Formats: sequence, C-alpha cells, structure tokens
Amino acid sequence: MVTLVGLLVATAAAFAITEKLKLTKSAVYGTLVSARLSPTCGCAHGKSRIFFKLRRADDITVSILNAHEQEVAILAAQHYPRGPLTLRWNGRDDEGRRAPDGTYRVQVHLSGQHQTIDLPNRIVLDTTPPKIVSVVENRDIFSPDNDHQSDFVRLTYTLSKPAHVILYLGGTRIHRTYRARVKGSISWFGDGPDGTLEAGTYTLTLGAVDLNGNTTPVAERWPVHLQIRFITLASTKIAARAGRRFSIGVSTDAKRYAWQLGSRHGRGSSPVLRLLAPTTRGRYTLTVTEHGHSSRAAVFVR
Repeated sequence: MVTLVGLLVATAAAFAITEKLKLTKSAVYGTLVSARLSPTCGCAHGKSRIFFKLRRADDITVSILNAHEQEVAILAAQHYPRGPLTLRWNGRDDEGRRAPDGTYRVQVHLSGQHQTIDLPNRIVLDTTPPKIVSVVENRDIFSPDNDHQSDFVRLTYTLSKPAHVILYLGGTRIHRTYRARVKGSISWFGDGPDGTLEAGTYTLTLGAVDLNGNTTPVAERWPVHLQIRFITLASTKIAARAGRRFSIGVSTDAKRYAWQLGSRHGRGSSPVLRLLAPTTRGRYTLTVTEHGHSSRAAVFVR
C-alpha cells in the first residue's frame, strides 16, 4: 500500500512539472528568418533578415550554424534589452569569406537564463544561377493578328533548377512566368514594349531567375529567331496581258482574305490567287487584306 501511494505521489509530481514546463513561455518568440539568401544576386535576397523578440533582457549570442552543426559566424554577442531584435547575415563567415551553398540555421544562447534556442526557420544559401537546358518552339513563323490562326509562338523549356523564365526582346524584359518550374512553356504573341510588332524577323532570348534571386547571365541566355509575317504577296510586280488571267501567290494563315484590283474586288482562300486582268492597258494596284493587314503589288497590263 505504501509503495502504491509513493508511486501515485511521484506520478502526480512528474505530471505537475510537465504541465508547468508546458506553461513556461519561451525566452525568444515572434521569430522571422529570411528563408533564402544569395549574396551575389544583387537583389533583396542579398542578406538574410533575422528577427525575434526577447521576453527578458539578457546577454545573448546569436550564431549561424551549418548543416554539420559547426559555427560559421557570430552575428551578435552582447547585452540586449527585452523586446524586438533585428540582425542580418550577409552569407560570410567570421573571417569574411563567403560561406558555401547549403542550409544554415540560427542559434540563440541566453547566458543569464542558461538557455540555447534554435530558431525554427532555416536559411537556404544558394548562389548558382539557373541555366537554360533546352528550348523548343512550336513554330518559327507566325502572324499575331487575332484571327485564331498561328497567332502566337509557344516556347517549351527545360531549366537546370526551378526558376521563373524571363523573355527578352533586344535586352528588354517583356514577359516572366508566374510559377518557378524546371519545365514549362511561355507564349509570345508578337508584342514588344510599345505593342504588337510589325512584320519582320526578331530574336528573343530566354533567361531565368530562381527563388533566391540568381539570374541567368546575359551571355548564357538562349536565343530564338522568329518571324512575324502577315498576309504577303509573292511579288511586288506582276506582268499580265489585257483580258487574260494571271496568278500570284498569297502567303497567309487566314482561311479567307479580301482582294481588290482596280475597281473590282472579291474574296479568296487559295494560296494562289487567280484573277482576270483588266482589258485596258496600264498600271493597276492589287491589294490583298486580312484582319487589318495588307500587301500590295503593281500589275502592269499590256
């Protein structure tokens, strides 16, 4: 009976101690640590922000530890009052050398309270820029004229790591993907900084920026050569005999287009337009039009 009572008392005491520990507030609270760091990115991730609050004033030491539990840098070692504290780590050790890429954590030692607390957030130090592994376009000639026929080019890409792909035109950024992925696609509708571009040949380049802010170097961007082509006649000069038929090639992805020769007009759908030349000799203008884009040729009737 005595043994049973002793066990009950010991159990109750242990329970009371456990419950008291549960109710004890942590000496450090409200922690917020920047998850990503790249000292070479020249961006907002160039330094890691470390924020926490002290419940009581104390002599504290804040250290950066690597994945092997080795101390890399000491960010602070002094007395601080109770309240908020903000520190920053630039990714270097105590000797000023840049720490290698990897995962790091923040440790806070409170001398007066004889406590060592590991902040829960980890810092991922990554300075490696993403590389463009491959890019495949679904077409290299298109006409962005909103006729739902070859209006855009889809570029399917593969990267060396998850990142946002950025599309450049002449060094100017024109598009960026919303999600950071290793594989995906981005579409171009022939738009530039000032709206839809004119017909012609253009070179786009693809780069990427990862979650740490590392950007593909300019020299390593992937070039893509594309041609914007609206409706186009095969020649700008046509020789025809009066009252006889003549033919001219029409390059367009539209299913139908309009034509006008002198006072006559009509619609066509064939890649080869066959028309009857005027019966009066002279110089006439043939115009073909599709979705606001035109091409003209001089018709010399003899």
